[in-house]
Amino acid sequence: MQARGIHHLGVAVEDLDEALATYERLFGAELEHRATVPDQGVEAAAVRLGSGRVELLEPLGEETAVGRFLTKRGPGMHHVAYEVADVEAALATLSAAGADLIDEQPREGLFGLEVAFVHPDSVHGVLSEVVSPG
Repeated sequence: MQARGIHHLGVAVEDLDEALATYERLFGAELEHRATVPDQGVEAAAVRLGSGRVELLEPLGEETAVGRFLTKRGPGMHHVAYEVADVEAALATLSAAGADLIDEQPREGLFGLEVAFVHPDSVHGVLSEVVSPG
């Protein structure tokens, strides 16, 4: 699998509106897209910072993956997303290389992207996501 680059960094936050205001005030971030993603249990906002992107994630409840993350670790870096040409092909390659996949099949993420997650134990403690335009 060849990643095209880092698509975004995911940051878990307790209050999305507050986090948006902070990123806008401190870094001049511009809101690119905001949506609720029920499948992932988050309200998410993507902000642009120059050519980079940060995805801010507020959990919809404590029992969601991001909710559990916040309870255990507090706000902060949640995942790194790598852009790939084809998520299904990337999953096959990652699995063949020994990666422990959280998602066996792609699912819909923010922006309508196809996404899938790789367990952090496979990537030196970093939750990793592969994304493609679909």
